[in-house]
Amino acid sequence: MSNNLDEFQEKRKKGYVLMRMIYDLGMATIILAMAIIMLFGSFFGLDKFIQLDPLLKYIFGGVCLLYGAFRLYRGIKRDY
Repeated sequence: MSNNLDEFQEKRKKGYVLMRMIYDLGMATIILAMAIIMLFGSFFGLDKFIQLDPLLKYIFGGVCLLYGAFRLYRGIKRDY
């Protein structure tokens, strides 16, 4: 009986780790895309749509870049 319980808990843990990995990688993709838009939006002609102070855009883009990299690292590492 204990063996079945251990197998169930291990299977449940693997499912949780997979779900968290997919979530972290998805969020990293979204946040890194936002960083690219904020940092390099002027190269793509998005200045018309993003009307923020340039300093604010670069600060927000840098924070998104750092946090997106952290989420990507955490998703790849899979240490939950």
